[in-house]
Amino acid sequence: MPVYIYSITGKQHPLHLDGLSGVGAPSAGLRTVTAGPLCAVVSDAPEDLRPKRRDVIAHQEVQKRLMADGTVLPMRFGLLAENDEAVRLALEQNAEDYSDRLLALEGCVEYHLKASQDEDALLRQILRESDVARALNDEIRAGTAGPDASLRLGELVTQEVQARQEALAAGVVEALRPFARKLESSQPTGSDFINVSFLVTVKQEEAFLASELSVAHQMGDDFDFRLNGRLPPYSFV
Repeated sequence: MPVYIYSITGKQHPLHLDGLSGVGAPSAGLRTVTAGPLCAVVSDAPEDLRPKRRDVIAHQEVQKRLMADGTVLPMRFGLLAENDEAVRLALEQNAEDYSDRLLALEGCVEYHLKASQDEDALLRQILRESDVARALNDEIRAGTAGPDASLRLGELVTQEVQARQEALAAGVVEALRPFARKLESSQPTGSDFINVSFLVTVKQEEAFLASELSVAHQMGDDFDFRLNGRLPPYSFV
């Protein structure tokens, strides 16, 4: 029977799973598959597995419980194997890699940061600081601009936004990098200028949080910082 895989841990993990339910309706019971020094937390997989809210929450609750008691390799939602024996075989074949990754993540949590700047404030800043953009904007408003002025201004503003947002992101990362063991950057979406995950040791957690708060305060009310964590280290598995 197909099985759903939640996490991989070391065999020494206490695995306090009492009171937790797995994915599916009715909820599947959790169990473990062990091979050598490793253990996988699994359950029977429902036939119609989809990312429903209750199933995503069930998946996350397993990760949170395991993370509270030790190091964990959290699997992404929806990972399936053919049966328990296939899981056991995967643990045996990848034992060295999984063990190395568990060691690298020991005592660490993930924080995920996104941030954006108010678009009107950014445009005002560009018009204030760019002589060319300000002159083009003044000509357009006065009705004295050439036929391609709006296009030229749009292209200029787009270039300025990109350059400024890249500089902002680099500055934020530089401020927080000393307090993180690793980081993983993703392409920002929407109005965000940064989308990055930090792997933070528990010993550095307080310093990391204080630094993030300080950066957000220094950048001011025009910026919206959204820090999500503590999280299982999905981005670093």
